[in-house]
Amino acid sequence: MSEPTPNETVSTQNEPLELNEQTTEESQLQKLISTIEKLEQDVKDAKESAARANAESYNAQRRMEQETDKAKKFALQKFAKELLDVVDNLERAIASITDDAAKEGVELTHKSLLGVLEKNGVVAVGQVGDPFNPDIHEAVGIFPDAEKDVIGQVLQKGYTLNERTLRPAMVMVGA
Repeated sequence: MSEPTPNETVSTQNEPLELNEQTTEESQLQKLISTIEKLEQDVKDAKESAARANAESYNAQRRMEQETDKAKKFALQKFAKELLDVVDNLERAIASITDDAAKEGVELTHKSLLGVLEKNGVVAVGQVGDPFNPDIHEAVGIFPDAEKDVIGQVLQKGYTLNERTLRPAMVMVGA
């Protein structure tokens, strides 16, 4: 065997250096890959968080709009309910007045008041012959001549405000 020449010796001494450099490069590459993966996950998390915040903001805005609409819709509820007594009194006056001129004046006032109430969403419910609905009618007795679950007599009109019951109609229902 021959002795190694100086070039061969250098080459064998460089091999561990090359392996060491390669290991260091692989280690740095792994660190970079790990950092990239972490950053990608951070970006993904940030996008999800932003999307959730955006959706939450949108839902809150929609809820506020609905609550505002509801408040506007039913702001007149107490006032309208108190006016129902006036309507009832006008109806009693119409029934008891015998003077035609006075009766006509009270009827016009009654009609005008009902028109204003209807323009603002107040509607009378509970007519004879209507099917009984426990959400808007209050059965106070049985009417023998009416069909089953049909209103036979209305004792007091009921009213709704934008489809919400202000006062249920007091009715007698067929059995």
